[in-house]
Amino acid sequence: MPAYDPSHDHLLLFDGICHLCDATVRFIVRRDPAGKIKFAPIQSPLGREHYIRHGLDPDHPTVFLLLTPGGTFKASDAVIEIGRVLGGAWRLLTLLKPLPRSWRDALYLFIAHNRYRWFGKKDACMMPTPELTERLIIADKVAPPS
Repeated sequence: MPAYDPSHDHLLLFDGICHLCDATVRFIVRRDPAGKIKFAPIQSPLGREHYIRHGLDPDHPTVFLLLTPGGTFKASDAVIEIGRVLGGAWRLLTLLKPLPRSWRDALYLFIAHNRYRWFGKKDACMMPTPELTERLIIADKVAPPS
């Protein structure tokens, strides 16, 4: 399994039991063949540690958390940053940035709070595809902040 290097990797923490989150991760993997974005389920030790470090409850995950060399992004800001990293037409998501975060996050949280009802959830974290296995980070420890 690859090591997580916070100095240059983009790490997306996602809800590993959520069907919508799983589909989103697979969507990103298909559009990021260079592997710029790595992934960790919030339910993993690394995911839990980062989620807690950023003031979020890993037992009740509600938002994506994207850790990058340029900073940390959550909720709608994470979606916009993912679009920027993917490039191409996905970069158009950055056009949403001028909208008030409260509006963007309200829509994001509406979907997040209904995702299990609308899309379902699993009893356990997803089984990664071969493409995802190379980019899934589960057990590495987080370096203490400097």
